[in-house]
Amino acid sequence: MKLPRVVISAGEPAGIGPDISLLCAQKNFHADIITIGDPELFRQRAEQLQLAIKITKIELEDERSTTAAGTLKVLPISLAKPCIPGQLDRANAPYVLNVLDQGIAACLNNQADALVTGPIQKSILNSIVKNFSGHTEYLAEQTDAPLPVMMLATKGLRVALVTTHMPLRKVAENITSTSVQQTLEILHHDLQHQFGILNPKILIAGLNPHAGEDGHLGTEDMEIITPVIEKCKKLGMKLQGPLPADTLFTEKYLADADAVLTMYHDQGLPVLKYKGFGNAINVTLGLPIIRTSVDHGTALDLAGTGQADEKSLLLAIQTALEITKSRH
Repeated sequence: MKLPRVVISAGEPAGIGPDISLLCAQKNFHADIITIGDPELFRQRAEQLQLAIKITKIELEDERSTTAAGTLKVLPISLAKPCIPGQLDRANAPYVLNVLDQGIAACLNNQADALVTGPIQKSILNSIVKNFSGHTEYLAEQTDAPLPVMMLATKGLRVALVTTHMPLRKVAENITSTSVQQTLEILHHDLQHQFGILNPKILIAGLNPHAGEDGHLGTEDMEIITPVIEKCKKLGMKLQGPLPADTLFTEKYLADADAVLTMYHDQGLPVLKYKGFGNAINVTLGLPIIRTSVDHGTALDLAGTGQADEKSLLLAIQTALEITKSRH
């Protein structure tokens, strides 16, 4: 196996993406770790953070080499305007997308094995991309993936979602037999092929309180989710549900579970982030490329202050490398 290469899109330049990229550059990696962005941005931020990091420009055609502590390898893309930490500038919105697109292209063209994404500011990107809702949906569009599945993971818990970034009033109409089954199939497949779990046990949350209370609190659990679970069980999947979401996240159920499938964003992710915020990652399943990400936002108030924590980015890089290894 050749030396693995991971490309990192540092995200919003005014946020902590550049900071945590530089902090991770203090580590040794038995891999080729390349950060995409403006070398001058990283140089200025390193100076502000008083980090002795060597900024080295590289190209994807360069030979792969291990990444030594104290060096940040940068695939250069220039900012439209100089960046001030903590101050958003819509002029740099195209830069953020350009950085992300370069990372996607590198993976699609087999110039890199995985993409790790830093935090972005959706409000800025909506100024140039209509209805930009997040990395997950954008990555699916750019890679022609029919159904991306968002999964966050921390030690002892993985949570995947049937619906992602949408208003709560639209969730129920998007919980269909097709969406639930396809999400389950992708989650099951990628737990096997990306995480090496031969026979994963997946818990499924109900949509409604008490999983519908036999139809008294909504019929979706009984009419949509339960039939899909029974169908997928017959296909050999190890499933349990639909379970009431208010008791699902207890040791009784989680002790021998490999993942939880929830119906919408704020049903499962508050629990995961309470358990492991800062020590969790986001993984997009169902893509033709490997993509992991931090579990936090741009933290504009921390940019350039030296208070940012790189643990989530470091974990995202390590997970990307582990998935790369399992695929080979």
